[in-house]
Amino acid sequence: MLDKDLYEKGMKIRREVLGDERVDASMSDLDDFNRDLQEQFITEIGWGAVWGREGLTRQQRSLLNLGMLAAMGRMAEFEGHFRGALRNGLTREELREALLQITFYCGGPAGIEAFRVAKKVLAEEDART
Repeated sequence: MLDKDLYEKGMKIRREVLGDERVDASMSDLDDFNRDLQEQFITEIGWGAVWGREGLTRQQRSLLNLGMLAAMGRMAEFEGHFRGALRNGLTREELREALLQITFYCGGPAGIEAFRVAKKVLAEEDART
């Protein structure tokens, strides 16, 4: 059963971090099969109950996510969370340092791919301004 308050909290945070376009794209594909995944697990629990907790800043959560996603090779999610890290106020210098840390601990291929995705996102962000 969906906790509406936690869901709304999660949706607010999810939109602030990932942006409306990415969230709308994820939510536009809802059907009876995947609705619980997106609404309950991702939005209510992930974004509301986990991202909504005190104890870590959004910047800290972003850095953790980037490391974990790179380690798992989940570059589509990495890209969205790299954009989120920028929205959360991480600087390019901080992100570069995080990517170097990722490269050392996750290995060259993961780091190279993370830098490739990051450069793409940064170029797109630069083109918008």
